[in-house]
Amino acid sequence: MAKRKEKPSGPGEQGWQAQKSAATRDQILSAAVRCIVDLGYSQTTTMKIAERAGLSRGATLHHFPSKLDIIRAAVDYLHERRLRAFRNEVNAIPEGTDRIKAATDAYWAHATHPIFVAFFELSVAARTDKELRKILRPAQKAFDEEWYRTAQEVFPEWQSDPEAFDLALSLVQNLMEGIAISTMTHSRPSDHDRLKDYLEDQLRALAPAEIR
Repeated sequence: MAKRKEKPSGPGEQGWQAQKSAATRDQILSAAVRCIVDLGYSQTTTMKIAERAGLSRGATLHHFPSKLDIIRAAVDYLHERRLRAFRNEVNAIPEGTDRIKAATDAYWAHATHPIFVAFFELSVAARTDKELRKILRPAQKAFDEEWYRTAQEVFPEWQSDPEAFDLALSLVQNLMEGIAISTMTHSRPSDHDRLKDYLEDQLRALAPAEIR
């Protein structure tokens, strides 16, 4: 008796399988980020990631053969979410509002989000980890470039003085991230408020008259 040929999977089933695989990958990457935030990079293992994801270690390794493979994908995942979160904050700025304060608040929201905490943890680990450093550098460069473009869209009037604009962005990024990092260690909330107010004053001094 001739063996009946199995019917090949249709595009609908193939699409469902692809969606399931993508969802599992996101589940693993989200778990990896939570591990990095809660445990630190050195204590993050494939077993702990699998436990957080609610998967077996074998299922996790099926999608990512090693911890470094997970971290490489997690950096892209973090990068995409950092950009999306910041752009959403900026796009939500209402018409007629104080754009300097709103944009500063948007970056502060970004710098205090767990996504940034995870990226900072990886950045510290990359200081002595050559492979991790190779992964992080292009992601940070891409974030900086996209953030710069977004800031240009928010402040088109400022493009008449690119030197002052670049200085303003550098002030925001370095001071906001510095304050955010200090919240992980020792500083008081009142210090944050005073520094943010000071930053906004300095930005207004650099900005064209129509933005102030």
